[in-house]
Amino acid sequence: MGSIRSRKDTCKLFLDFRYKGVRCRELTLLDDTPANRKRLQALLNQIESAIASNTFHYASIFPNSLKAKEFERELYIDDSNPEFSSFADEWWSENSFRWKPSTQANNKSILEKYLIPIFGDIPVKDINKGSILKFRAQLAEQPGRTGKKLSNKRINNIMQPLQSIMDEASERFNFISPFKNIKRLPLVKPKIEPFSLTEVLQIINAVNPTYTNYLTVRFFTGMRSGEINGLRWRNVHLETQAIFVCESFTYNEMTTTKTNESRYIQMNSMVLQAIQAQKVISRPYSEFVFCNRNGEPIDNSNFTKRIWYPLLNSLGLKARRPYQSRHTAATLWLAAGENPEWVANQLGHSSTQMLFQTYSRFIPNATRHDGTAFESLLSSTIKK
Repeated sequence: MGSIRSRKDTCKLFLDFRYKGVRCRELTLLDDTPANRKRLQALLNQIESAIASNTFHYASIFPNSLKAKEFERELYIDDSNPEFSSFADEWWSENSFRWKPSTQANNKSILEKYLIPIFGDIPVKDINKGSILKFRAQLAEQPGRTGKKLSNKRINNIMQPLQSIMDEASERFNFISPFKNIKRLPLVKPKIEPFSLTEVLQIINAVNPTYTNYLTVRFFTGMRSGEINGLRWRNVHLETQAIFVCESFTYNEMTTTKTNESRYIQMNSMVLQAIQAQKVISRPYSEFVFCNRNGEPIDNSNFTKRIWYPLLNSLGLKARRPYQSRHTAATLWLAAGENPEWVANQLGHSSTQMLFQTYSRFIPNATRHDGTAFESLLSSTIKK
């Protein structure tokens, strides 16, 4: 309930009331007299009635008030057509909790760097197909971190949160999503540049001994970076010669694997020897198989910059991402004649479809072997 009050220093009347949970005090030039109090009480009654009926507009009653400026935007906000930045915040709060840390970081970066600066102040219903296509065309001309123009894959990744936000807004506020009939940009197949077995052995023999076991396991299991960096001893089963892959170390946090699917990887002789040797090194003081001096997981970025690329350069080998070790394992298995279905299981693919799409040129023929062909290849190469 509002009131009419008087300032002690000037004896001028002011109104004291609450609007939208905020205490508002508006000073007048009226002296504290019964007639002026009665006049202001009538105004206060009018204000409270308007507030109760949700028809009160602050600036129309107090046009020069600082509070009016704070509430000024209220006149223009349409609850059925919020600004993109406002709805994006709501979308984030409703969805981010279910994402992996890597997805959260990626989407947050996209919102802050690309989407909010362009669409932030625009009401969602005013964002049309033309503005979206124009935005995508602008992305195509922007340089990425390496100085080269953004790839189609990166542009699609940037557009994905925008589409999710707009599709959700269209359902809630009853309008047709501007993404209707907008297709994703075509993707260039990822470049597969595996190492030969001779190169693999060259790398393993030349690397700092601290990483010998690490690279051996990485090259001969096809584990992803996060999977091998987050591998714990509790998931290594020496008695059955199997590695249980069920978690990943990504963005400095332990999380599930990329596909949220667990799998068992069969150890070949070199992997088994490397794991046994590593057990003596890290098991006494760390839960992680491969770790730094503090017992924490290997930082992939640090390993890549300080160890991996300098090593390839010193050996005169073409610079390739450490992820090519996964492709290397796949192609070596396939070249040895292993059953594609077995290879797909080792890599964590749900079927052989992706395997054939990615590595078709490396499959000489399908056999019914189960790992023994690769053991044979290893033995023959090492003996040379």
